[in-house]
Amino acid sequence: MTHPIIEALRGNEARFTELRHYFHQHPEIGFEEHNTSDRVAALLQEWGYEVHRGLAKTGVVGTLKVGNGHKRLGLRADMDALPMQENNGKAWSSTVEGKFHGCGHDGHTTTLLYAAEYLARTRNFNGTLHLIFQPAEELLYGGRVMVEDGLFDLFPCDHIFGLHNMPSQPLGKIGLRDGAMMASSDTLHIEVNGVGGHGAVPEHTVDATLVACHITIALQSIVSRNITPFQPAVVTVGSIQAGHAPNIINDKVLMKLTVRTLDESVRQTVLQRIHDIAVAQAESFNATATIRHMNGSPVLKNTPQANEMVRSVATDLFGQDAVAEVNAFMGSEDFAFMLEKNPNGCYFTLGAGDEPDRCMVHNPGYDFNDNILLTGAALWAALTEHYLR
Repeated sequence: MTHPIIEALRGNEARFTELRHYFHQHPEIGFEEHNTSDRVAALLQEWGYEVHRGLAKTGVVGTLKVGNGHKRLGLRADMDALPMQENNGKAWSSTVEGKFHGCGHDGHTTTLLYAAEYLARTRNFNGTLHLIFQPAEELLYGGRVMVEDGLFDLFPCDHIFGLHNMPSQPLGKIGLRDGAMMASSDTLHIEVNGVGGHGAVPEHTVDATLVACHITIALQSIVSRNITPFQPAVVTVGSIQAGHAPNIINDKVLMKLTVRTLDESVRQTVLQRIHDIAVAQAESFNATATIRHMNGSPVLKNTPQANEMVRSVATDLFGQDAVAEVNAFMGSEDFAFMLEKNPNGCYFTLGAGDEPDRCMVHNPGYDFNDNILLTGAALWAALTEHYLR
């Protein structure tokens, strides 16, 4: 890599690797990113950004205006960690019991700060740059809250971009896809109510556990019989919470589901069928089912124009083989709320390496690959200079 932007960034590699390790050692979960946002805001102010705090409680936006250009660019990074225990033996492992950066948001935040320092130092662009540091992505609604709090009213963006590190993707490779890039996500709770009693006299009960089992099986017909084979969809019952004693028939069961789709009409069909099936199955046993929609995020869709911008910049920086077309992911990302509100943009993946022993995200052994900090920062910097010309 010999591009001038890369060479200008290279001297700070050790500094920002150390910063990434600091964030990794001090993880904070959704809407609790107080120390992280303090550190982000302080650095942005030090470099000359106008800093706004308080969107979505712990969100930070840094704005830098250069020249008289009218275009406005938004770059977004997420800041939150996961509520899980780390187990990888790194010298910079989490110092907080039960919390760690198992999805690489420490790296995403650092990558954007790495670019922010360069852009403030060189000021080789003409327009307005908004750097958006978002809380609570893992809850899948930090992005929604930032939008609801007026993100794009306060900081209008003509285009907006986000990235995610991707283990299993070759090191430094940029992954792009037009249209649906990541799935919608919906979390539902189904409460089944029957009539409890002694396990020895089931004829006097309405067994809520049995009803929940029938609902679980029936739900699996949705994807195979209500959705075209040409549209992906997932319905997973991840939790069934019933009783604890072997001789008690439960009067109440709580089922927890996740739903993933790549099309909004498919999403609505699946959600409606879950409701219809749960209610009908329960009624067939003289039980009742109450369905609650706990949380949801839309399909994340990339615009071809924005993808082409990233493709052009990445090719110029890293060569003709820098970009790969990738399949859609059934995982979800609440950057979708920002693209839903402001659809001129895209979300892409940055390969963290495809070695057989490299852990995927949300694994206790995972760690962000520091070797892509420079790659990501260079891409953010070059994208800014390309768009804000």
